[in-house]
Amino acid sequence: MTRTIMCRKYHKELPGLERPPYPGAKGQDIFEHISAQAWGDWLKHQILLINEKRLNMMNAEDRKYLSGEMDKFFSGEDYAKADGYVPPAQ
Repeated sequence: MTRTIMCRKYHKELPGLERPPYPGAKGQDIFEHISAQAWGDWLKHQILLINEKRLNMMNAEDRKYLSGEMDKFFSGEDYAKADGYVPPAQ
């Protein structure tokens, strides 16, 4: 049976993640309060940010920036968008 949580991002009961995506307290917080749907949406958005802003994950400042944007994304704050991204035609 799928575990459900009250998703911080979408403000409704949704299926949760199978395990914490990060070690430590931050991973546990995401596991307990972020739905699998919200996590998937973040992963897609994260790829856009990495590509469009040419972030280098070997660079500590870029990782810190991305982590901050993830926190904003999940809390409903205004988060960074990929400037040059145009979604593909459906």
